[in-house]
Amino acid sequence: MSRPVSTYRLQLTPDFGFARVAELAPYLRDLGVSHVYLSPILQAVPESRHGYDVTDHSRIREEFGGAKGFKEMAGQLAAHDLGIVVDIVPNHMTVPVPESGNLQLWEVLKDGSASRFARWFDIDWAGGKVAMPVIGDATEPVEDGEVVRYHDHEFPVGGHYRLVDWRQGPGYRRFFDVSSLIGLRVEDPEVFFATHEVIFWLIDEGLIDGLRVDHPDGLADPQGYLEALRRRSGGLWTVVEKILIGEERLPEEWACHGTTGYEVLNRVTRLFTDASHEAELVGLYAEFTGWPAEYEPVMIAAKREVVDLFFQAEVSRLARSAGVDPAAVAELLVAMPVYRAYVRPGGKPSPEAVAIVQRAAASCSPAVLSLVEQVLYGSADVVTRFQQTTGPVMAKGVEDTALYRWFPLSCLNEVGGEPDQFGLGLDDFHAYAATLRPTSMTTLSTHDTKRSEDVRARLAVLSELPQEWAAQVREWSARVSFDPHLDYLAWQNLAAAWPITAERFTDYLLKAAREAKTRTSWVRQDHDYEEGLRSFAAEAVRLPIGEFTERLDPHAMVNSLGQKLVQLMLPGVPDVYQGNETTDFSLVDPDNRRPVGYPRVPACAWDEAKLRLTRQALLLRRRLDPALPYEGMAAEGAAAEHVIAFARGRAAVAVATRLPVRLARRGGWGGTSLMLPPGSWRDLMTGATHTGKIPLAHLLGRYPVALLERHDL
Repeated sequence: MSRPVSTYRLQLTPDFGFARVAELAPYLRDLGVSHVYLSPILQAVPESRHGYDVTDHSRIREEFGGAKGFKEMAGQLAAHDLGIVVDIVPNHMTVPVPESGNLQLWEVLKDGSASRFARWFDIDWAGGKVAMPVIGDATEPVEDGEVVRYHDHEFPVGGHYRLVDWRQGPGYRRFFDVSSLIGLRVEDPEVFFATHEVIFWLIDEGLIDGLRVDHPDGLADPQGYLEALRRRSGGLWTVVEKILIGEERLPEEWACHGTTGYEVLNRVTRLFTDASHEAELVGLYAEFTGWPAEYEPVMIAAKREVVDLFFQAEVSRLARSAGVDPAAVAELLVAMPVYRAYVRPGGKPSPEAVAIVQRAAASCSPAVLSLVEQVLYGSADVVTRFQQTTGPVMAKGVEDTALYRWFPLSCLNEVGGEPDQFGLGLDDFHAYAATLRPTSMTTLSTHDTKRSEDVRARLAVLSELPQEWAAQVREWSARVSFDPHLDYLAWQNLAAAWPITAERFTDYLLKAAREAKTRTSWVRQDHDYEEGLRSFAAEAVRLPIGEFTERLDPHAMVNSLGQKLVQLMLPGVPDVYQGNETTDFSLVDPDNRRPVGYPRVPACAWDEAKLRLTRQALLLRRRLDPALPYEGMAAEGAAAEHVIAFARGRAAVAVATRLPVRLARRGGWGGTSLMLPPGSWRDLMTGATHTGKIPLAHLLGRYPVALLERHDL
């Protein structure tokens, strides 16, 4: 078992399976990664492009090559000194169409609560039948032998279900508001082992070295689940997709090695964002869109709306269990500031958990007080279900609604981000970085990020150019206009993702508008509005957007290389998302899951520098002790705020430029210098050797970053 030093995330698809991954082994070895990090590998809906819609936990996905293909791929990767990390989905399975594609679910629909698989699913059996939300029109279900058919759906005759309107919540716990994903009860040992049998076989065979756990907040008891996983896996390296807000930290009690790194991503983005122009950018957003200048009321309103729109079934079930008014449940859910309060059923809540719930209650009416007691100290059902509902409300209300409504600077609107928190000072960043676990993952781009790292690097430049940006937006809007609110988001992302086709841009704007839910939505589409949006997108991409983007790019390249160096050299296990070793200007999924061509061939100086930096940093990480301490370094001179520098023990030093527009306007580095730790240091980007106190104009003369390795040890 080898613990990952770094990972490279690959999105498996039916046309990019295990054989294609094996072909990349020489390229990935030369890039310097230690482990290939795969999207879910278990059998899913055959045409699935993401793999989170698992249908059968007993099989490795046939479309990828099955078990045989996996073993052959693992052998090829191992021959190139590459291990494997896999993404696992313990929270849910899919409700496929037709429903017979999920054997366990089909048996439950046929035999009801007496089914041998009834314990698998988190079902509300009130009334003796589970509600299946599929009805969408006046068409009547048709009985066809042993099967009931409704369009492409099929169900066993008789059975223990009732078909209801698709807008109605299902009679089972789901993933967020997605009724096609049904919640699993992995807290049950039988379900735990049955749904992990293939994963445990791969571990026992020595074919995988790590796990990424999808959405642990959805589980009844994440702490208990992770403890069971650690026992059975023998302590395999495991990270969790846990979104942490603000100063929230991963509970020490969770038996894992860390998170997938969104909290690092957001701080790195803020490090390269200029806070001095916050008021101007917020003012411009409010002026242009007519929306409030404060984020919090927008966020609270969005959470309240999604509770009313999507989570009435969950609210009603919680209210019934707690014996309180549904309005009290909704009020407390909306007020919760984080995804989970970490209260375990039957245990004494920690002071931190009590503080989180009481903080939420402080902004509520007295009607929630009895619910607060039950959420902290009540029955297992109330404690568990409240914990399982806060995450979906946060995800849908913040990630998928508020962040599409309030966007003065949209590089801050990332998963787990706080869009009203502009900038991060050097001292605060150093203090945070020094606390990072050496085993936790760090990242800049993922399959779930709303914008790739290079899109965010361009957007960060706008934080330094508020007046130029305002003039540009007014010029474009005078030529093409549609909806002032959507327009402002559109201009940011069009400039930052340029060049982009009309088709890609239209798809992005349609998703953004539907997520915002102000003029159209996924469930109530306004076709006239969406036709106008399509016309706007087609006209907008014909404007000379590239002229403005070209002015951004010298500075965006500085941000891109700087944030890449910082992420790759921080304590932790750095992940590179497919293709992001060179420039990538992708927007939210599915745009960021498009096929990637290999090998990555530099098409410009930015590509060349980013690929060189990524390779040198990853190779260096393979030579370094991952436990080396982080030591922040301070430059001396008038431009000291424009450099982020830190050492990893006495073995490596990373130096990156930040806020490049202001640096250029002040005339460059001048006499600003950096004192290197004792010894002789070789810059892996240029090959030059440095010692002692060095002018930054010299150190960063060729590239805006320096990666130094001590070579006199």
